[in-house]
Amino acid sequence: MFIITCPFCGERDQSEFSAGGEAHIIRPKQPTELSDDEWADFLFMRKNIKGVQFERWNHAHGCRKWFNVIRDTSNDKIHAVYKMGEKPPSD
Repeated sequence: MFIITCPFCGERDQSEFSAGGEAHIIRPKQPTELSDDEWADFLFMRKNIKGVQFERWNHAHGCRKWFNVIRDTSNDKIHAVYKMGEKPPSD
């Protein structure tokens, strides 16, 4: 377990949150023009790296709002938390 700082509620235990996968996935402008393989890549293929990753999280057992987290997946260290629509902090 680890602590996540919700940008709306403050520090909470990780058990209150649901992970929503990789952040900043851009939807294709013309999805109907994609091949089946291209559409499948958009829907299912994610980086899932060992290291620093940009992720979406939902405070499911709290304010129920979505936000982004920069987290090192190798040790669960959180480098930054920021609201949806905001640009990631640059360090």
